[in-house]
Amino acid sequence: MKMPKKLVMVGNGMAGVRTIEHLIKLAPGAYDITIFGSEPHPNYNRIMLSSVLAGGANLQDIVINDWSWYEENNIRLLAGHTVEKIDTKNRIVYSQKGIAAEYDVLILATGSNPFMLPLPGADKEGVIAFRDIKDCEIMMETSKKYKKAVVIGGGLLGLEAARGLLHLGMDVSVVHIFPNLMERQLDEAAAKMLQKELENQGMKFLLQKNSESIYGRGRVKGLKFTDGSEVEADLIVMAVGIRPNTDLAKASGIEVNRGIVVNDFMETSVPNVYAVGECAEHRGIAYGLVAPLYEQGAVLAKHLAGAETEGYAGSVTSTKLKVSGVDVFSAGRFDEPPGTRAMRYQDELDGVYKKIVIQGDKLVGAVLFGDTSDGAGLFSLIKKGESIKGREKELLLGFAPGGSGGSSAESRLAQMAGDEIICGCNGVSKETIQDAIQNKNCTTVGAIKACTKASASCGGCKPLVEGLLQIYAGEAAGEPVKEGICGCTSLDRDEIVAEIKRMQLKSVKEVMHVLNWTNPEGCSKCRPSLNYYLGMLWPEEYEDERESRFTNERYHANIQKDGTYSVVPRIYGGVTSPSELKKIAEVAEKFEVPLVKITGGQRIDLLGVKKEDLPKMWEELDMPSGYAYGKALRTVKTCVGETFCRFGTQDSIAMGIRLEKEFERLNTPAKVKLAVSGCPRNCAEATIKDFGVVAIDGGWELHVGGNGGVHVRATDLLCVVKTQEEVVEWAGAFLQYYRENAQWNERTSVWIERVGLDTVKKALEKKEDREALFARIKAALSRSVDPWKQIAREKELRKNFEPLTEPASVQS
Repeated sequence: MKMPKKLVMVGNGMAGVRTIEHLIKLAPGAYDITIFGSEPHPNYNRIMLSSVLAGGANLQDIVINDWSWYEENNIRLLAGHTVEKIDTKNRIVYSQKGIAAEYDVLILATGSNPFMLPLPGADKEGVIAFRDIKDCEIMMETSKKYKKAVVIGGGLLGLEAARGLLHLGMDVSVVHIFPNLMERQLDEAAAKMLQKELENQGMKFLLQKNSESIYGRGRVKGLKFTDGSEVEADLIVMAVGIRPNTDLAKASGIEVNRGIVVNDFMETSVPNVYAVGECAEHRGIAYGLVAPLYEQGAVLAKHLAGAETEGYAGSVTSTKLKVSGVDVFSAGRFDEPPGTRAMRYQDELDGVYKKIVIQGDKLVGAVLFGDTSDGAGLFSLIKKGESIKGREKELLLGFAPGGSGGSSAESRLAQMAGDEIICGCNGVSKETIQDAIQNKNCTTVGAIKACTKASASCGGCKPLVEGLLQIYAGEAAGEPVKEGICGCTSLDRDEIVAEIKRMQLKSVKEVMHVLNWTNPEGCSKCRPSLNYYLGMLWPEEYEDERESRFTNERYHANIQKDGTYSVVPRIYGGVTSPSELKKIAEVAEKFEVPLVKITGGQRIDLLGVKKEDLPKMWEELDMPSGYAYGKALRTVKTCVGETFCRFGTQDSIAMGIRLEKEFERLNTPAKVKLAVSGCPRNCAEATIKDFGVVAIDGGWELHVGGNGGVHVRATDLLCVVKTQEEVVEWAGAFLQYYRENAQWNERTSVWIERVGLDTVKKALEKKEDREALFARIKAALSRSVDPWKQIAREKELRKNFEPLTEPASVQS
């Protein structure tokens, strides 16, 4: 068996890790991979830092490959390790923490460093760059104490930083040495329209200003200009450009110019050493945009995998800016040198500007403002270099003048090559989206987002995704047509709940009668949902209608395919005792249970129970039901936490038991699972639960909307709290908000995707709102008792309504 080669990569950024992603698909097991990353984080999307500042994402949202990805692919990640030396003769790299790693193949993906203006006072506190997560954290912390921010640089990065600071509530001024913003991407007309729009949002601009010095004692107080004027500042962010990070390569004897010099296969001047990304210089050009870097990574991966590749030939670049609803696109040449001609369309009323630049009969450049839907198609034409003769006006306007008025954007999108990148943030190609639509039944934008990540970041590519939907899904495209909760009614969930409230309806029969159900008896879809909505709305008045529940819920056991039942008593937090185990064993023996299984939810499942034995079996167990069958709180999974584990930071067992006892017997729109992990190692898998709690030093991370089932979804970070009391309060408020707003049978993972995390955060951000929600969930719980005991007392099981049917559910 051939031993894998040792591959070491210096750098854990977007370009390098994208290369590794391709490589492990092309040549699985061919390399033993070690990655050194200076930051203490897994691979994340640096493009989305501005969205973190602007409130559109949190730090967890921008992680591309989490810790588990490295583990699953047998990649050794040394996060927080900066490589300080390369011995190219003996093929060994050394980190500043004393780690040495031998290599057969070395990839340098060291990225770039922000350029800091060498101004007097630039070393003062409060003067930073905008390059990584740490910079974002400084900005967010600064905004809590100070109000005046100055951003030096009116380019793409500077404007995104400024918009983020504006969102944080700071007074923001942008300083730019040139008369127009984004002078490398926009002509004067588009730049002025952009400036006007951003000024309307509250941004201030100091153009044609040359910075001279930064003043203040320990902390920055302001910025002086060469013309004698100045501006006050509590925070100065320099966003004036980047420089390839070549120090390590240069010290190792590798050829360096502006960047690390590479050939078409990303090889450096030293054998078996490659460079990719912002640190690399190819044919005299060092790229700073993500699309060219992904193209480089794809070429390098093929080369290392032994796959055929023509090599990297350079890239035509495009730029897209999306700041608080402002859409800007630029590709190729926007100036008008001799031998070119330009066509423009400008609509000040709707805020739309379009310009294309033509040389001979070829499109060589485009600028779009306000409406960038044609950007990808125009960019494709620029790269292909094909003739556009006779189509110039159609390309500018988006339709053929004097024709039917139909858009040409769709035809250009259809003609794009399959490997064209549609979503630059996540590197998703046209053919990937086409495959998702045609072969994976993704017929909505939301489904494509979940499947491919296209439009999941900045959202700028959403019009293109929608266009591809129309091309490849046809009449099946688009969000589902509005329909009722079942065939008995045309009313949807929100309409039904509103009418129940308005008319004070108090029973299932009354709802169906008053709201004109086509089937007066209802069906197995609407009757359980109405029963839930009524119980949620009137917790202190409504009497649960057991005839409107499914078989599993009626018998408090899960029906199996052979007609027997599965009984799961509740075991709080997965913690039991010898006496409890002994009781379960004795009952299992007495009723001749054929199989006893430990479940994934840390409970004991007694399988193969006869229906007639259920009442007596529950009576002898004398334990609460674990609700392994119901649309209710199922389990609270825990690890051992600090009680026993050397890595534990909090008492996860106690926290888990407290949550389970607090919310047991809670009816919810769909099944709900919780978990508490005692440290970020996350042994309880809290980040794929409906509500997950992860202990950190001095507090708890609260995660929501996870699902480990057929459609796996990682959680979103809701917030971080300090005390167990806050955990319980937030958990109760979240669960009640979910109860009150989700559709019946809608898991939190689907609900969060539908309503958006920001909606949930906003609903829970005020303590008084959380307390009100918590009070309502306690009211609902105050009337609940373990249903099995109530049923056994009243001997309802011996009467047996004709049950509704439901497929046997999978337990955990």
